[in-house]
Amino acid sequence: MFCYQCEQTTRKRSGDGCRNSVGTCGKDALTADLQDLLIYLVKGISQYAHRARPLGVVHPPADRFVLDALFTTLTNVNFDPDRFVALVHEAAGFRDQLRASYEAACAAQGITAETPVGPATCVPGRELERLQQQAAEGAITVGLETVGADVVGLRSLVLYGVKGVAAYAHHAMCLGRQSDEVFARIHDLLSFLADNPADIDQLLNRALSVGELNLQVMQMLDAGSTTRFGHPEITRVKVDPLKGRAILVSGHDLLDLENILQQTEGTGINVYTHGELLPAHAYPGLKKYPHLAGNYGGAGQDQQREFAEFPGPVVMTSNCLIEPAESYRDRLFTRGPVGWPGITHIEDSDYSAVIAAARVATGFTEDGPGREITTGFAHNTVLGVADKVVGAVKNGDIGHFFVIGGCDGAKPGRNYFTDVAEAVPADGVILTLGCAKYRFNDHDFGAIDGIPRLLDVGQCNDSYSAVQIALALADAFDCGVNDLPLSLVISWLEQKAVAVLLTLLYLGIRDIRLGPDLPAFVTPAVLQVLSDKFNLMGIGDPREDMQQMLKAS
Repeated sequence: MFCYQCEQTTRKRSGDGCRNSVGTCGKDALTADLQDLLIYLVKGISQYAHRARPLGVVHPPADRFVLDALFTTLTNVNFDPDRFVALVHEAAGFRDQLRASYEAACAAQGITAETPVGPATCVPGRELERLQQQAAEGAITVGLETVGADVVGLRSLVLYGVKGVAAYAHHAMCLGRQSDEVFARIHDLLSFLADNPADIDQLLNRALSVGELNLQVMQMLDAGSTTRFGHPEITRVKVDPLKGRAILVSGHDLLDLENILQQTEGTGINVYTHGELLPAHAYPGLKKYPHLAGNYGGAGQDQQREFAEFPGPVVMTSNCLIEPAESYRDRLFTRGPVGWPGITHIEDSDYSAVIAAARVATGFTEDGPGREITTGFAHNTVLGVADKVVGAVKNGDIGHFFVIGGCDGAKPGRNYFTDVAEAVPADGVILTLGCAKYRFNDHDFGAIDGIPRLLDVGQCNDSYSAVQIALALADAFDCGVNDLPLSLVISWLEQKAVAVLLTLLYLGIRDIRLGPDLPAFVTPAVLQVLSDKFNLMGIGDPREDMQQMLKAS
């Protein structure tokens, strides 16, 4: 296997990745190969979908399948080879349907049909050995000896950004928001990659176009969430349990959480969030359920300990699954794109098996101390007091804004983000989002003129909120975002973070600090280009970095 799509990949230098029989994330070589083959065939779908759309041929099931298939290949989502074998053959079926529709449309209009190469012609075998052999055609390193590491790395940057876009689009689609333009642009990008492009400038431009597309998709996701559940409100959330039976819901999916809350009404079972679902407590449409009892635990990398200690069933929605320990495998359930061999998967939003597991579990035997943390500072909330914030800046009460957030992970070096947050001066305000918030969201940072110095914007899915807050502040001061007293310190792990980074670069935002490590697929030459254009940089000593950020402002 070879994989270098996440921050925690095994490597000694730029370009290295996980090459062992099992990757850092727990993905084995068979699953890695099947994921490569699935992506290869999805590119084949896009080769025909991209050519067929101008002729009026649209295939909505194939469009939706592409989002689902791409999402399953993100880091810490699906590890089940049986699911991938099925997806591989389903992908080939959709591609062949689109090819037939495209050729029929060409014939009807008297046009000569193109015959794309590569993914468009791959016929997947039935035996695992044959599938693994075919996966080599779609490996990320194909052409390395010919075009070099810079080109292969830029192809990877585009692909991983598209994966992140697909994940956000999948979340939006679940909330009833989808766009034919978004599907068309995803097909365009994947068809472009299927042709093995080698022009560096073209690849860089395409990478920024991924960022532009992701901004549109994040806006769709924000609209889907706020239309269904209302705008987040400032909310105190219990982080200690209540006595009674319990279900824990992790991942990102608000709709799955709502379904569980609806199906557990009147059962006496309390529902707790975990990881990225903490911000769910701020939505009026979810906080109305009195048995949404609180948040249990923290970031995804601690789940083996936290799931083992939780006295009830656990439902994993969307990404951030790591290898389940034996102590809780029989009470772990997966949903949507998530999967692990031998773990019960819920196909149709029927959580009766989860509820049954909760009824026989011990539950919590006593109430916890009653500690609370605060969330709910999404763009609608913060912009509602924008005049107060602007006034505090003009009066000199607020001297600097810091965005400190993103993905968390177990790899050493992420304590940097805690150290930076603690080094923020007394006139600084921190906006945080994603799992990285758990590094410091229980600290008391106080307030400035009634404005909390720590503002939890939400999930990584809520990156749109942080962008809107920054753009609104720039508008209020009649300047560009780069002219604001604003510093971005981003912790990344997987492909959603790549898409968000590309969005920030598309918006022209400079001086971003990214860590703990820079992406292995970004070669020194490509990093130099990004540094020259955007001053993108890695993290260093937290105190020295803080001084540089304050000096720059």
